[in-house]
Amino acid sequence: MIAFMQRNNRLNKTFSKMKMVLLSLLFVVSCSENNQYSVSEQGLVYCSEGSPETFNPQVGTSVISFDASARVLFNRLVDVDPETGDINPSLATKWTKSKDGRVYTFSLRKNVHFHKTEWFTPQRTFNSKDVLFSFERQQKKSHYFHHVEGKIYNYFHSTGLVSNLKNVSIIDEHTIAFHLNEPEPSFLFYLTMEFASILSAEYGSHVQNKNFSREEFDNKPIGTGPFKLKRYQTDSFIRYTAHPKYMKGEEAIKNLVFAITSDPSIRYARLVSGECDVMAQPLSQHYQLLKNHPDLNIQQQATLNIGYWAFNTLKKPFNNPLVRKALSHAVNRETILQTVYNNLGEISNSPLPSTMIPHHNKNLEAINFDPELAKRLLLEAGYADGFEMDIWAIPVQRPYIPDGMLLAELIQEDLRNIGIKANIISYEWGSFLKKVGEGEHQTALLGWIADNHDAGHFLSNTLSCSAIASKTNRAFWCNTDFDDLIYQAQLTNNSNLKMTLYHKAQELFSEESPWLPIASGQTIQASNRSVKNLHIRTTGGISFSGVYKEPSL
Repeated sequence: MIAFMQRNNRLNKTFSKMKMVLLSLLFVVSCSENNQYSVSEQGLVYCSEGSPETFNPQVGTSVISFDASARVLFNRLVDVDPETGDINPSLATKWTKSKDGRVYTFSLRKNVHFHKTEWFTPQRTFNSKDVLFSFERQQKKSHYFHHVEGKIYNYFHSTGLVSNLKNVSIIDEHTIAFHLNEPEPSFLFYLTMEFASILSAEYGSHVQNKNFSREEFDNKPIGTGPFKLKRYQTDSFIRYTAHPKYMKGEEAIKNLVFAITSDPSIRYARLVSGECDVMAQPLSQHYQLLKNHPDLNIQQQATLNIGYWAFNTLKKPFNNPLVRKALSHAVNRETILQTVYNNLGEISNSPLPSTMIPHHNKNLEAINFDPELAKRLLLEAGYADGFEMDIWAIPVQRPYIPDGMLLAELIQEDLRNIGIKANIISYEWGSFLKKVGEGEHQTALLGWIADNHDAGHFLSNTLSCSAIASKTNRAFWCNTDFDDLIYQAQLTNNSNLKMTLYHKAQELFSEESPWLPIASGQTIQASNRSVKNLHIRTTGGISFSGVYKEPSL
């Protein structure tokens, strides 16, 4: 009943906001520089859910940042097919691996052009120097652009390349080799990830020679991707234009606008009114309305994600596994699935999404909703009278958590029933990520979307000891036995052994309970019916390469 009332109250607030927004839209006229959302001039307008942390995908950690940078502005040496998981050529046309698995040699695509913008005109095309520059920047602390804005290279660390990449060597202008200290079966998958985006070495030299600030190199990015940056206004909009010399041909969309709209009700209103062509992360309560709208198209698909409630294991009482288990058994995930996810998802007991077959362990002990068991565990842990704690709620809508505040409210009520007072805290997205990465939270509602189909990469990025340093292990749980199982699984080519090792790692996670897996949510994507060739990515985020709009009659 309480869950129903909470949802009903939120729906009433949603409809009130929508009325206000729709009234404000009556005043939207023309398509001046101050109004970045006019569909007629801008080509395609995407109502995104937040501002990017950065335009440099080497230091970004969120899907929002990767959508705004890696997928529009940059390319990587190789890509992964989102359907099959196969590795495909991109900036590299072919590659070979040495017999000992320690050297990968890539032949690079010729005549690939970097962006020409108001702030930089390239004098040459892409070559080996750009690949060397892009990886040495992350690897070498002495590199001119290594230390920028206090950022760290999260994925370069969490993949282990910080220690395993011996060096990158130029063979010739269009051939380059990566030398590893130890064989890494997932190396090609790593190169498909956003952090492996290729930057312009020539642009780096330009910024350095002109004595521009190092931050300018990232804030005014130059890449080889399908679109180039034109203008960015924080928390308002990002404007892109099609790259006329893109290696796959100029995009049909000549102007692309990210209309940054953090409130999902306003995103919904803008889509319905026609102010936006595509919206990010609609709330579950919008789902049926969107589905029944004659002018809109809604797509949904299970993707490689997991939403979870992380316990900061470095802080009392969350350093006690009994407390973590008690909190986990106190939460009614069935109600959460119905209320927060609108049943568009699947409850999981594993840190791996069920779509990661066969590495997902479906035989783990179920984390049943059992308040009485939760009370007994608290008694055993020495907290019979409960305690006061904080829940940090994710401030943006993601497939793994469609509504962070509602989820926090439901958990808050469940905890009240076992004698625990929970305070709900949230911050703007960039601040939220920074503070959680620094471990300021007690508990936090977060999630993860796989960058590829590699289970080892998923587990190591979220739960390994090394992921604490890279700020993606939000539970700060370090278990060397767990790490060793993941490492051994990644090394072996025996599929049965690999599966067994991953299953054992998940069993260890289940015993320790560093976080409560909540659910794998379906990705929902809504757009105007005129938008064509827009697909849901199983690895999360959105890409507008290849997308076009049918002209209105």
